[in-house]
Parts: sequence; C-alpha cells; structure tokens
Amino acid sequence: MESSTKLESKLSSSSARKKISDAFSIVIPVYNEEKGITPTLELLQEQLKLSNCTYEIVVVNDGSKDRTGEILRELQELITFRVIEHPRNRGYGAALKTGIRQAKYGAIVITDGDGTYPNERIPQLVALLEKADMVVGARTGANVVYPTIRKIPKWFLIRFAEWITNSRILDLNSGLRVFRKSVVERFFTILPDTFSFTTTITLAMLTNGYLVHYEPIDYFARQGKSKIKPIRDTLRFVQLILRVGMYFAPLRVFLPISGFFFLWFLFTLIQDIVIYQDLTERTILLLIATTQTGMFALLADMIDKRT
Repeated sequence: MESSTKLESKLSSSSARKKISDAFSIVIPVYNEEKGITPTLELLQEQLKLSNCTYEIVVVNDGSKDRTGEILRELQELITFRVIEHPRNRGYGAALKTGIRQAKYGAIVITDGDGTYPNERIPQLVALLEKADMVVGARTGANVVYPTIRKIPKWFLIRFAEWITNSRILDLNSGLRVFRKSVVERFFTILPDTFSFTTTITLAMLTNGYLVHYEPIDYFARQGKSKIKPIRDTLRFVQLILRVGMYFAPLRVFLPISGFFFLWFLFTLIQDIVIYQDLTERTILLLIATTQTGMFALLADMIDKRT
C-alpha cells in the first residue's frame, strides 16, 4: 500500500498536469563553453521569438576558466538572459539546481550550451508537459550523432535501469527535458551535483510513479571538447542506479541477489549430499546469506513504504 505522502504527491501532480504551462524558464549550465555558447544562445533567442512564448533564459556559469564569462557579458548587450555565476566549478548538477532555484516560472526547461540539442523543439516539449510530469527529449530521432564507444555501455545501463524502475526508458540521461519546478524540488536532497543529475531525476520520478513522456529528438555533434569520461562515468552510472534503486525500489535490487545466493546454496547442498555426504560450511554460509539478504530486502521495502 502506498504511503499517504506519495499518494498526495501524485494527486497534486495530476491536477497540475491539467494546467497548460503558459510560461517557462530555460536553465543552461555552462562550463568552458566559449566555442558553443554564442551560437547556442543566438539561435535559441531567434527560435523562441518566433514561437510567441513567454519565457526567460537563465545561464549558470559554473566557474568557467576560459572566456565563457566574458562572452556571456558581451552577449547580454544583444540578447536578454540572466547570468548566475559560480565562483568555482561545482558540477553540472549543482549548476542546474542553482538555476532551478532562481527560475521564476513553474515550468523548467534544461538544455546544454554546446549546440548538441535541437532547441527549436522546446515549445513543443513544453506543450507536452500538460500530459506528463516530465518530458524528455529522447535522442532517438533521425539525425543522432553519438560516440560509438558510449553506445554499448549505455544500452546495458538502460536495461539495468528499466529493471530497477519497471518502466520503459528511451533515454536515461538526456540533457534536454522539461519538468515542473514543484516536482523536481521534492528530490533536491538526493539529486547529485555531477553529470548524474539527469539520470537520478529520471530514476527518482519513475520509481515514485510520476508520468515521464519521451519525445524523439535529433542530437548533433558538440562544439568544443566533451567533459564525459566513458569508463569512469559508466562505473559511476552503475553505482548511481544501484543507489537510487536501493532508495526507492529495494526489492528489485536485493531480491535478485538473494535469489542468486539461494541457487548457489541449492547447488552446494546437492554437491554436499551426493559427493561429500556431509553439510559443509560453505553451504551453511550461503543459506545465511540468502536469508539475510532476503530479510534485508523486505525490511528496506517496509521502510520505503512507510516514508
């Protein structure tokens, strides 16, 4: 049975979806984006003016060491947007949280400052927020430029995340998405300051029963050097999925582990009976591991349901 807190959150979220977002805030975190920020902001402003939307652009300069800060100040004379400065680099997620806190509208759009996302799709994505709690621009469109070295680990990560959330996931960590400020603020205490922000909010919303809509978009080659390190970040994503899974869906994390120990226990038990004709310490330890892991899963699930 769901807790009253979760039920109230879902009910308030459902009623909020009935209202069309008339205005939205676009939050753009930037770190050393001197090559891509000018065309990104110029094109974004041009496209949004054509849509006749009410919006604001909030750029969070996350302690850039290149000319990004200087370029932003020059662009403010030509384009209307706000700049929030981090005196030091605090991370992608930290920059997003700063921008979201400072945003004045209830609908939040996040995108990157490197020219990779089709920002002309933003008004369309915002309109879809009427039917969902979060709209994700899924990088599954006709024109997607994605490094091959990241495709294979990403496929396994998505399958793992789908198991944890029991949901279909088309894009786990897309940086172009729209959500309601009131919803994402509920998870601020667990959202990381790193690149894992988007992955965490996807997992958190899915495991808590929020409706996530995926809209196919294109994805272009970035302008400037990527800050993603494939091996390190893949390992961090695995750790992150496990952590969020243990927090919101402990049964789906621990029961398979308990099941693995149980099958191993059965194998060694048969081996003890047939070959050794005695009960070995290994078999007893596996039985204890099976029982403890299973009980821990049930206890964690009970705690999750009560909070």
